Amino acid sequence: MPSKSLKSVWAFLNFALLASGAILIAFSVVWRTPDVVRGFLISNLDLTAGLVLGIMFLVTWLISIAGILQQNHVTVGLVATNWALIIDAIGVLIIGTMVWVYTLTPTKNFLQQWEAASPATRQSLQDTLKCCGYRNSTEFGIIGGFCSDDAFAASQVGCSTIILPKADYTLNNVFSVIYGFMAVIVCFFLATVSLVYRRKEEERFRKIDEKRGGRGFV
Repeated sequence: MPSKSLKSVWAFLNFALLASGAILIAFSVVWRTPDVVRGFLISNLDLTAGLVLGIMFLVTWLISIAGILQQNHVTVGLVATNWALIIDAIGVLIIGTMVWVYTLTPTKNFLQQWEAASPATRQSLQDTLKCCGYRNSTEFGIIGGFCSDDAFAASQVGCSTIILPKADYTLNNVFSVIYGFMAVIVCFFLATVSLVYRRKEEERFRKIDEKRGGRGFV
Protein backbone atom coordinates (compact mmCIF):
# COMPACT_ATOMS: atom_id res chain seq x y z
CA MET A 1 0.00 0.00 0.00
CA PRO A 2 1.23 3.53 -0.76
CA SER A 3 2.21 5.33 2.42
CA LYS A 4 -0.41 7.37 4.24
CA SER A 5 1.70 10.51 3.81
CA LEU A 6 1.79 10.04 0.03
CA LYS A 7 -1.94 9.47 -0.06
CA SER A 8 -2.52 12.54 2.07
CA VAL A 9 -0.36 14.73 -0.17
CA TRP A 10 -2.09 13.37 -3.25
CA ALA A 11 -5.53 14.02 -1.72
CA PHE A 12 -4.57 17.59 -0.76
CA LEU A 13 -3.29 18.36 -4.27
CA ASN A 14 -6.37 16.72 -5.75
CA PHE A 15 -8.53 19.11 -3.72
CA ALA A 16 -6.28 22.04 -4.72
CA LEU A 17 -6.89 21.23 -8.40
CA LEU A 18 -10.65 21.09 -7.78
CA ALA A 19 -10.51 24.45 -5.96
CA SER A 20 -8.45 25.97 -8.78
CA GLY A 21 -11.01 24.89 -11.36
CA ALA A 22 -13.87 26.21 -9.25
CA ILE A 23 -12.12 29.57 -8.78
CA LEU A 24 -11.51 29.96 -12.51
CA ILE A 25 -15.10 29.13 -13.39
CA ALA A 26 -16.53 31.35 -10.65
CA PHE A 27 -14.53 34.42 -11.68
CA SER A 28 -15.17 33.79 -15.38
CA VAL A 29 -18.91 33.80 -14.69
CA VAL A 30 -19.05 36.58 -12.07
CA TRP A 31 -16.87 38.95 -14.11
CA ARG A 32 -19.31 38.74 -17.02
CA THR A 33 -21.76 40.89 -15.06
CA PRO A 34 -22.05 44.39 -16.58
CA ASP A 35 -19.18 46.64 -15.48
CA VAL A 36 -17.91 49.10 -18.06
CA VAL A 37 -14.40 49.47 -16.56
CA ARG A 38 -13.80 45.76 -15.92
CA GLY A 39 -15.27 44.96 -19.33
CA PHE A 40 -12.75 47.32 -20.91
CA LEU A 41 -9.81 45.78 -19.03
CA ILE A 42 -10.80 42.12 -19.38
CA SER A 43 -12.41 40.98 -22.63
CA ASN A 44 -15.01 38.25 -23.09
CA LEU A 45 -12.26 36.25 -24.84
CA ASP A 46 -10.18 36.37 -21.65
CA LEU A 47 -13.16 35.24 -19.59
CA THR A 48 -13.96 32.43 -22.03
CA ALA A 49 -10.32 31.25 -21.88
CA GLY A 50 -10.54 31.22 -18.06
CA LEU A 51 -13.81 29.28 -18.20
CA VAL A 52 -12.35 26.68 -20.57
CA LEU A 53 -9.27 26.29 -18.37
CA GLY A 54 -11.46 25.85 -15.28
CA ILE A 55 -13.50 23.16 -17.04
CA MET A 56 -10.27 21.42 -18.07
CA PHE A 57 -9.19 21.37 -14.41
CA LEU A 58 -12.51 19.84 -13.34
CA VAL A 59 -12.33 17.19 -16.08
CA THR A 60 -8.82 16.29 -14.89
CA TRP A 61 -10.13 16.10 -11.33
CA LEU A 62 -12.89 13.67 -12.39
CA ILE A 63 -10.34 11.51 -14.23
CA SER A 64 -8.15 11.48 -11.11
CA ILE A 65 -11.07 10.40 -8.90
CA ALA A 66 -11.88 7.57 -11.32
CA GLY A 67 -8.18 6.60 -11.33
CA ILE A 68 -7.74 6.53 -7.56
CA LEU A 69 -10.86 4.39 -7.13
CA GLN A 70 -9.57 1.69 -9.48
CA GLN A 71 -8.15 -1.48 -8.04
CA ASN A 72 -4.64 -1.16 -6.72
CA HIS A 73 -2.99 -2.97 -9.62
CA VAL A 74 -4.78 -0.85 -12.24
CA THR A 75 -2.94 2.40 -13.00
CA VAL A 76 -4.47 3.44 -16.33
CA GLY A 77 -6.69 6.06 -14.67
CA LEU A 78 -3.77 7.68 -12.86
CA VAL A 79 -1.67 7.63 -16.02
CA ALA A 80 -4.56 9.31 -17.86
CA THR A 81 -4.64 11.90 -15.06
CA ASN A 82 -1.03 12.82 -15.74
CA TRP A 83 -1.68 13.18 -19.48
CA ALA A 84 -4.60 15.47 -18.61
CA LEU A 85 -2.33 17.46 -16.29
CA ILE A 86 0.16 17.95 -19.14
CA ILE A 87 -2.65 19.37 -21.28
CA ASP A 88 -3.69 21.61 -18.35
CA ALA A 89 -0.11 22.87 -18.03
CA ILE A 90 -0.01 23.76 -21.73
CA GLY A 91 -3.30 25.64 -21.33
CA VAL A 92 -1.94 27.56 -18.33
CA LEU A 93 1.21 28.53 -20.21
CA ILE A 94 -0.71 29.70 -23.28
CA ILE A 95 -3.33 31.74 -21.41
CA GLY A 96 -0.93 33.17 -18.84
CA THR A 97 1.55 34.16 -21.54
CA MET A 98 -1.18 35.79 -23.65
CA VAL A 99 -2.15 38.02 -20.71
CA TRP A 100 1.49 38.73 -19.84
CA VAL A 101 2.37 39.74 -23.41
CA TYR A 102 -0.62 42.12 -23.44
CA THR A 103 0.80 43.90 -20.37
CA LEU A 104 4.12 44.64 -22.12
CA THR A 105 2.66 47.44 -24.27
CA PRO A 106 -0.42 48.61 -22.35
CA THR A 107 -0.51 52.20 -23.66
CA LYS A 108 -0.62 51.05 -27.28
CA ASN A 109 -3.02 48.17 -26.63
CA PHE A 110 -5.55 50.16 -24.65
CA LEU A 111 -5.37 53.06 -27.09
CA GLN A 112 -6.38 50.64 -29.84
CA GLN A 113 -9.18 49.35 -27.61
CA TRP A 114 -10.34 52.88 -26.82
CA GLU A 115 -10.35 53.81 -30.50
CA ALA A 116 -12.30 50.66 -31.40
CA ALA A 117 -14.86 51.14 -28.61
CA SER A 118 -18.25 52.58 -29.47
CA PRO A 119 -18.96 56.24 -28.62
CA ALA A 120 -21.44 55.06 -25.97
CA THR A 121 -18.77 52.89 -24.31
CA ARG A 122 -16.22 55.72 -24.36
CA GLN A 123 -18.70 58.15 -22.84
CA SER A 124 -19.64 55.60 -20.17
CA LEU A 125 -15.96 55.15 -19.29
CA GLN A 126 -15.48 58.92 -19.14
CA ASP A 127 -18.53 59.32 -16.89
CA THR A 128 -17.43 56.47 -14.59
CA LEU A 129 -13.74 57.42 -14.33
CA LYS A 130 -14.28 61.22 -14.42
CA CYS A 131 -11.87 61.80 -17.30
CA CYS A 132 -12.02 62.96 -20.92
CA GLY A 133 -10.50 61.32 -23.99
CA TYR A 134 -7.72 58.76 -23.92
CA ARG A 135 -4.56 60.79 -23.22
CA ASN A 136 -6.48 64.07 -23.43
CA SER A 137 -9.91 65.28 -24.51
CA THR A 138 -8.87 65.63 -28.16
CA GLU A 139 -7.83 61.97 -28.48
CA PHE A 140 -11.05 60.11 -29.26
CA GLY A 141 -12.90 62.00 -26.54
CA ILE A 142 -16.68 62.26 -26.43
CA ILE A 143 -18.36 65.53 -25.51
CA GLY A 144 -21.33 64.81 -23.28
CA GLY A 145 -22.10 63.57 -19.79
CA PHE A 146 -19.17 64.27 -17.48
CA CYS A 147 -17.23 65.95 -20.31
CA SER A 148 -20.05 68.44 -20.80
CA ASP A 149 -18.26 70.85 -23.17
CA ASP A 150 -14.90 71.35 -24.90
CA ALA A 151 -13.56 73.82 -22.34
CA PHE A 152 -14.37 71.59 -19.36
CA ALA A 153 -13.12 68.47 -21.16
CA ALA A 154 -9.79 70.15 -21.96
CA SER A 155 -9.22 70.83 -18.26
CA GLN A 156 -9.65 67.16 -17.26
CA VAL A 157 -7.10 64.34 -17.23
CA GLY A 158 -7.14 61.75 -19.99
CA CYS A 159 -8.66 58.39 -19.15
CA SER A 160 -5.36 56.58 -19.77
CA THR A 161 -4.10 58.20 -16.56
CA ILE A 162 -6.68 56.16 -14.64
CA ILE A 163 -7.05 53.13 -16.91
CA LEU A 164 -3.38 52.15 -17.17
CA PRO A 165 -2.71 51.78 -13.41
CA LYS A 166 -5.95 49.79 -13.04
CA ALA A 167 -4.98 47.60 -16.01
CA ASP A 168 -1.48 47.07 -14.64
CA TYR A 169 -2.81 45.98 -11.25
CA THR A 170 -5.62 43.80 -12.63
CA LEU A 171 -3.77 42.05 -15.46
CA ASN A 172 -0.60 41.46 -13.42
CA ASN A 173 -2.71 39.78 -10.74
CA VAL A 174 -4.56 37.74 -13.38
CA PHE A 175 -1.49 36.27 -15.04
CA SER A 176 0.26 35.78 -11.68
CA VAL A 177 -2.68 33.73 -10.40
CA ILE A 178 -2.87 31.75 -13.65
CA TYR A 179 0.85 30.96 -13.52
CA GLY A 180 0.37 30.08 -9.84
CA PHE A 181 -1.89 27.21 -10.89
CA MET A 182 1.19 25.67 -12.51
CA ALA A 183 2.57 24.89 -9.04
CA VAL A 184 -0.56 22.84 -8.27
CA ILE A 185 -0.33 21.04 -11.61
CA VAL A 186 3.37 20.19 -11.30
CA CYS A 187 3.09 19.01 -7.68
CA PHE A 188 -0.02 16.94 -8.44
CA PHE A 189 1.74 15.43 -11.48
CA LEU A 190 4.71 14.38 -9.35
CA ALA A 191 2.47 12.99 -6.59
CA THR A 192 0.53 10.96 -9.16
CA VAL A 193 3.75 9.64 -10.70
CA SER A 194 4.86 8.52 -7.23
CA LEU A 195 1.49 6.85 -6.61
CA VAL A 196 1.65 4.99 -9.93
CA TYR A 197 5.20 3.84 -9.14
CA ARG A 198 4.17 2.54 -5.69
CA ARG A 199 1.16 0.70 -7.09
CA LYS A 200 3.26 -0.94 -9.80
CA GLU A 201 5.91 -1.87 -7.25
CA GLU A 202 3.31 -3.47 -4.97
CA GLU A 203 1.82 -5.42 -7.87
CA ARG A 204 5.29 -6.66 -8.87
CA PHE A 205 5.96 -7.87 -5.31
CA ARG A 206 2.51 -9.48 -5.17
CA LYS A 207 3.23 -11.49 -8.31
CA ILE A 208 6.65 -12.53 -6.99
CA ASP A 209 5.00 -13.57 -3.73
CA GLU A 210 2.45 -15.68 -5.64
CA LYS A 211 5.25 -17.48 -7.47
CA ARG A 212 6.89 -18.20 -4.12
CA GLY A 213 3.70 -19.82 -2.93
CA GLY A 214 2.41 -16.87 -0.93
CA ARG A 215 5.08 -17.26 1.76
CA GLY A 216 5.97 -13.55 1.63
CA PHE A 217 9.45 -12.12 1.88
CA VAL A 218 11.77 -12.90 4.73
